This record gives sequence, structure tokens and C-alpha cells, in this order.
Amino acid sequence: MNELDKQLGDTASLLEIDVFGIADLTKAKDFIRIQGGENISNYPKAISIGIRLIDGIVNELYRHEELTAIYTYKALYNTTNAKLDKAAHSIARFIQKAGFKAYPIPASQIVNPRKLEGAISHKLVANLAGLGWIGKSCLLITPEYGPRIRYATVLTDAPLNTGDPIDNRCGDCRECVDICPVQAFTGVPFNSKEPRSVRFKAHSCKNYTDKREKTFGEGICGLCVYACPYGKKNT
Repeated sequence: MNELDKQLGDTASLLEIDVFGIADLTKAKDFIRIQGGENISNYPKAISIGIRLIDGIVNELYRHEELTAIYTYKALYNTTNAKLDKAAHSIARFIQKAGFKAYPIPASQIVNPRKLEGAISHKLVANLAGLGWIGKSCLLITPEYGPRIRYATVLTDAPLNTGDPIDNRCGDCRECVDICPVQAFTGVPFNSKEPRSVRFKAHSCKNYTDKREKTFGEGICGLCVYACPYGKKNT
């Protein structure tokens, strides 16, 4: 670990970041360019930061048709995203002051409504940084907290030491697949050479949340986050 790595890690800790890693984006340059464009793909590295969700709230998501559970989780989701965006901004400023380029990407932002995609996949960056693997739910699964984490990304050209991806540990587990109300997950393990549609029917999920929004005033579901055994084991 070089001095800049350490300083960034210390900064992330002060910002109450729970998981922190550095990814080598050159391993997925073509994929990143297709999703986010040439400018995004020209950054060789990225910092992945994550904040753990509150288990007491996530554990109530099985009651996902009760207003208390719905709105409490939505508030947690929004608060965590806002905290991540602020932390990503602070880290980007730190990198810029150190003399390098930085480009923070918000925790939750759709730039392609047709494909329901952001400028970059935070999950892919976290995977490349060695924070976890992409599960059958298409969520990033960490050994410590499962999918109960929200992420943001800071692209950079700073000379940072990068992590290594973690092998998929889902095995035969299908908890997230089976609990989905609209069978949006196919159960096919993640493969970076295959399109997301092989694993996840994004518009089925979106249509379901749209319907929930009309019914409850808020569409967020979260059952796949709730169901993962890796997330439940520490609660």
C-alpha cells in the first residue's frame, strides 16, 4: 500500500464508509465504454465505496406490502445514497488536490432510461475491487454483509494499488431467485461476457415497482436484498 492508498482509506473511514476498494478498470474497458461512453472508459482505475444498510430495517422487508416497511426502507435507501454521494465528492476533491483526475459517479442515477442503466455499474467496480461477487440477484454480494450495502464510485487516474475479484460463492443457493414476486432473475450465474438480460429481466422488475408505486405511493421492493443468506448471517 502506498501513501496515497493509505490516505484515501483513512479518509473513507472518517466518512463512515464500511467497504472500500480500488479497481483496475482496464480489465473491463470495452464493457464500461459500451455502457458509459468513451470518457468514462478512459479512466484506468476506480474507487468503490459502500455503506452498510441498517439490518433492523432490511429484516422487515418480508412485510413489503405494509406501508411502514415500504417507507422506512425508502428513507434508508435515500439517506444512504445521499451520504455516499457526499463521501464520493469528498474523496474526489482529495484526489484532485493530490494532483490527479477524479470523477465521482452518484450512488443511484439512471442515464439510460431504455436500458435502466447508470453511467457505470457500481457492482462491477466493487467486484473488480475485490469487495465481493455478483450474485444471481445481479447484486454485489460481500462475504461480510451480503447485498446489504449501497455503493458509489470515483473514477481516477491516480496511481493506486488495486484489488482482485472474488470468486462467486453463491453455489446452488436460489433464495433471491425464488423470492422475487415477478421472477425477474433467471438464476444464471454472472458472466461478464454475457448481457445482463441473460440473468435479469430488468423491465419486469421496473414494471412491478411501477405497479407498487400506484398501489402504495412508493414502488421500492428489496426482497432480494432481504433474502440473501450472506446478509442474514450477521443479524
